[in-house]
Amino acid sequence: MSHTPHELAEDFPGASDQIHALKLANPHFARLIASYHDINRSVHRAETGIDPVDDVTAQKMRKERMMLKDEIAGMLAKAG
Repeated sequence: MSHTPHELAEDFPGASDQIHALKLANPHFARLIASYHDINRSVHRAETGIDPVDDVTAQKMRKERMMLKDEIAGMLAKAG
């Protein structure tokens, strides 16, 4: 477990302008981004012990984060 927050700007370097434009133009994409940030924050807080959770919950949160990131990546690729 890395305890490193997985920020979208780090995971998609150079795509910040595209992410911003898609957030403004596509309400579904904007919701995905908001959901990703929420779950990413929860995972990071769990991994660092701020808000401890059991292993099953942590695994579910990481899977949700991964699915959101995959959908975001797909939309970025399709748009760009």
